[in-house]
Parts: sequence; C-alpha cells; structure tokens
Amino acid sequence: MRSLHILLITLTALFGCNKKSETITKNVTDTIKTKPMTNDSLTYLALGDSYTVGEAEPQAQSYPYQLIDSLNNKGLKVLRPNVIATTGWTTQDLINAIATSGITGKKFDFVTLLIGVNDQYQHLSIDVYKQNFTQVLNEAIQFAGGDTSKVFVISIPDWGVTPFANGQDSVIYPQIINFNAVNLSISKAAGVNYIDVMPVSRTALGDETMIAPDGLHFSGKMYAEWIKLLAPVIASSLKK
Repeated sequence: MRSLHILLITLTALFGCNKKSETITKNVTDTIKTKPMTNDSLTYLALGDSYTVGEAEPQAQSYPYQLIDSLNNKGLKVLRPNVIATTGWTTQDLINAIATSGITGKKFDFVTLLIGVNDQYQHLSIDVYKQNFTQVLNEAIQFAGGDTSKVFVISIPDWGVTPFANGQDSVIYPQIINFNAVNLSISKAAGVNYIDVMPVSRTALGDETMIAPDGLHFSGKMYAEWIKLLAPVIASSLKK
C-alpha cells in the first residue's frame, strides 16, 4: 500500500492534475521575438502539453525540435519553434494560455497540436474535451492563416505502457482510444492533417529505451519515431 501511495503522489505531480499546484510544471512558452526573415524561412507554432515540452528529456530531443531538424535536412528552412506547452496542461489550460500568450492575430507557416492526455488522466468529460478541442483546433487553424493543410493534429500517445502506469494499461488504453476518437473526428471534419502516433507509442511496452528517465514520459528515441510519421507529411504540405 505504501508503494501504491507513493506512485499516486508521483503521478499527480508529473501530470499536474492539481491545477492549483504548479510548482513543478515547466512552462516553455517561447517569447515571440522579431527575427530577420527571408522569403524561404518558415515559422512553426507547437501547441500542447508535456509531450510537446519533451518532459524529462533535453529540449533538442523533444518532437518539435527534432521535427525542425528533419525538415531542415529535407531542404526546408524552418525557424526555431514557438512552443506554447506546459506539463500538466489540459485542453482548457492550453486555451487559457493561448489567450494570454500575446500571439493573437499572428500567423505561422504551420502548426502542430497535441493535447488531451491530462483531460483523460483527470477523468474530465469527453463532452467537455470535444468542446474544448474544437475551440483550440479552430484557433490553430487561424494561426495557420486559415489554411487547414498547414495544421497537423497528433493523436494522444498511450502512457499506459510506461512503468508509472503500474500495469494499468488495460484501463488507460481504452480511455485514450475514446479521446482519440474525438480528436480524430473533429480533425477530419475540419479538414486538417492527422498523424496517429498511438500505435508506435505502444512499442514502448517493455522497451526502456523508449521511456524518459522519469518512467512516465517518452524518450527522444520515441519522438524520433514520431518524426518518421510527421516529417514527410509536413514537408509535402510545405513544399506545395
């Protein structure tokens, strides 16, 4: 019982399920700075939570930074990503952060969106998630100048395969499936791109190299697998 109590405390801290306690959350909202622009320099906005932060891994190993490296290697010139993400954020938290971020009205060449794991973890209503995800996706489309081909939604990965899930994958997996069914349906209706990383996230089961040092989030190696799915789709869209 003592081990279970410690596990629950740790999970609560890592996922930030108590919104009033933010002592360990890592806010990586990047300040929008004026940079010298060329006609072929592309701007990138990454919206999300701990998976966008790359919690417990070096920033360079997070998927937004691995993504720009991959795109640059494909001959595109992508500037440092503007990241609005914090460990523990729900979809509502992301909406609130966007409203106070100072980027309202700005346009980006492409936008990625991955949000919802904390809605699932906190047992928030699917109906509430549907409403909030619709709102934040509409905002992402606005940031892409209304061009839905430049918006890329990423499915929620399965943290049930991690050591910190304590063998509860059979409970966590179907819940995340339900949340992903919502964001997939909304994404299809909006006409944006959808990249499903759920299957590859499950390959971390029994493979510690795919897990970050905290035992809960994913490693840079896992994010590199995501990039194999993301980069070709994004590169194709940006080159049109």
